[in-house]
Amino acid sequence: MPQGPAGDGAGHGLHGPLRRRQPGDAVSAAVSRLVQAYGPWAVVTGASDGIGRAFAHHLAAEGLHLVLVARREPALAALAGGLQQAYGVQCRVLPADLSDLEAVHRLAEATADLDVGLLVAAAGFGTSGLFLDGDLGVETAMVDLNCTAVAALAWHFGPRLVQRGRGGVVFLSSLVAFHGTAHAANYAATKAYVQTLAEGLRAEWAGQGVDVIASAPGPIRSGFAERAGMQMAQALPAEVVARVTMQALGRQTTVRPGWLSKLLGWSLAVLPRWAQVRVMSQVMKGMTAHRAQARQAAST
Repeated sequence: MPQGPAGDGAGHGLHGPLRRRQPGDAVSAAVSRLVQAYGPWAVVTGASDGIGRAFAHHLAAEGLHLVLVARREPALAALAGGLQQAYGVQCRVLPADLSDLEAVHRLAEATADLDVGLLVAAAGFGTSGLFLDGDLGVETAMVDLNCTAVAALAWHFGPRLVQRGRGGVVFLSSLVAFHGTAHAANYAATKAYVQTLAEGLRAEWAGQGVDVIASAPGPIRSGFAERAGMQMAQALPAEVVARVTMQALGRQTTVRPGWLSKLLGWSLAVLPRWAQVRVMSQVMKGMTAHRAQARQAAST
């Protein structure tokens, strides 16, 4: 989902007292694999909802301290309080609209005092329908958030990870990132950018201790579909995406959480590209058919 405006000085305080983990807590006294590889701090964008929120829960359960970034400060504060109480981790809340490039710069400055070892770039949104029926402002804002902000985040945090000699970056790709897709042409294009950026940076940083992965799930149970105007059957829980992605980080370049993403990936791989585009365009047309029907009904 898109993020929102940052207040002055946001995120320079910690929310709530820390407590010692108890034997019954989700994180044992032993340091988890993720903390050893990517700790102690992780930055999660888009943390107030959907996939970003699922990543925040998963990483807190593993014992990582979190910088939570999203538009809605009250939602972030509530999330931070819950994670601290459940897992005893520290959380820093940074309300920010990452479609504004200056907000990405402020995020980097606000975390300069933290030993950040993991970046999860989960902020983003989608659109659907015929490209010429879309709103230009919305379409370009999507490019700003899904592409420009992601590049800026990698540019700011990449050197810090390389310098410390270990770390990880999670990019949110998509099932539609691998070919043109009618009825979601611009959204698919933004995810193609994210996919290729992840592949390139993994190759650049592979010898410097920094793991990079692109997570390319299919439909997910979140607020994404409603905003994008899609109807998604067989949607995958966001928690599954977070868990599968973190298990694959450091082992794969691209992970496809969920059976639908895997099935389409395997089946489309044997087809020529024009056929891949046709198949995925038909799939997307089905997801957005209700919008066409609503427009037709309104015009009669």
